[in-house]
Amino acid sequence: MSLSRCSQMSFDEAVINKKLPKELLLRIFSFLDVVTLCRCAQVSRSWNVLALDGSNCKSHVITHCPLSLPKTLFKSFMCTFDFPLNGGTEGRVVENISKRCGGFLRKLSLRGCLGVGDSALRTFSQNCRNIELLSLNGCTKITDSTCNSLSKFCPKLKHLDLASCTSITNLSLKALSEGCPLLEQLNISWCDQVTKDGIQALVRSCPGLKGLFLKGCTQLEDEALRHIGGHCPELVTLNLQTCSQITDEGLITICRGCHRLQSLCVSGCANITDAILHALGQNCPRLRILEVARCSQLTDVGFTTLARNCHELEKMDLEECVQITDGTLIQLSIHCPRLQVLSLSHCELITDDGIRHLGSGPCAHDCLEVIELDNCPLITDASLEHLKNCHSLDRIELYDCQQITRAGIKRLRTHLPNIKVHAYFAPVTPPPSVGGSRQRFCRCCILL
Repeated sequence: MSLSRCSQMSFDEAVINKKLPKELLLRIFSFLDVVTLCRCAQVSRSWNVLALDGSNCKSHVITHCPLSLPKTLFKSFMCTFDFPLNGGTEGRVVENISKRCGGFLRKLSLRGCLGVGDSALRTFSQNCRNIELLSLNGCTKITDSTCNSLSKFCPKLKHLDLASCTSITNLSLKALSEGCPLLEQLNISWCDQVTKDGIQALVRSCPGLKGLFLKGCTQLEDEALRHIGGHCPELVTLNLQTCSQITDEGLITICRGCHRLQSLCVSGCANITDAILHALGQNCPRLRILEVARCSQLTDVGFTTLARNCHELEKMDLEECVQITDGTLIQLSIHCPRLQVLSLSHCELITDDGIRHLGSGPCAHDCLEVIELDNCPLITDASLEHLKNCHSLDRIELYDCQQITRAGIKRLRTHLPNIKVHAYFAPVTPPPSVGGSRQRFCRCCILL
């Protein structure tokens, strides 16, 4: 038996290990830096186990990732690596990281790593059982097998991003519901094989869900929303963009069951009407973000109810809500003092009078940061005058606002010198030449 082995065996039996419980030693180790912790891991077998436990580790961020990957790609390492990720090496690199970091790894983003597949993530799941946040956004090789591995080995998982992993099906959601009960945020945007059955299995076993991103899940219908509304009382964020089959019926059950809702995106859901705005106003007073672009059936009546009840609204995307008029802006200016971002692009009935009310409302002086007015043909330079006292205004969009002039923009900038103005002015056709018998053509013409 070697001398070092004898010394390790004797230290395992030392008084400190007998007097102090493992939980207390583990707590002490949680305050150590990386180098000291590694030294402690070499003292004895028992300390090696405790030092490499990882349950109380601190967070560290990779400082160098070559080949264009962002520096914040990997978080919560107990050590820093310098490694290339390219082509077919990505899977092997992920496996090596998981073997080195083990229980220390809490957060990992593999966003866009096309070379990572189910095999590498199975090894990762087996080694990194304390993982809490995992992004696999755009890892198109992975299938339901990866979610089975996460379910089996990673019970502490809270945030999972599977956006654009198009091979994911209901089987993945059922697996996650069985093994990851602490799940708080799930992104399965563009996983268009998911149906109501997968949603039902997920929400019944993960009552702590706070964020669901279902953008582009085109098979989802109102029944899926009824399951969410019935089992997710903690829900704060819900994205249903382009889920074109949903209607007021399903969304009303969300409003009635999810009173803590703060962010809702239903842009591109053309079937919804003012009924959903009434339901939000009556049930979701904490609403801060509402995106309803291209929902052309919404009117001033619905937005009036919403504004009068949801005073914490900060961001609203009303692009192509073609029926709204200045009446909506009047209500927002009166009742929504925290409004920061407002998109009114293609709302062709909006006039300078609506902008006047907005510019004199409670949100104007300190809150309003962005206003988008693209393709609002009735807007003139007078609107810019109404906005000159919005001292927090950072950006204004004015594409295809034919009655806006360069002079109006220049006057606005005298009051708001740092504002970003995005506008387009068609080139002026030169006037025809005077005199001479030869026919003239402007430079933009082509003589065939």
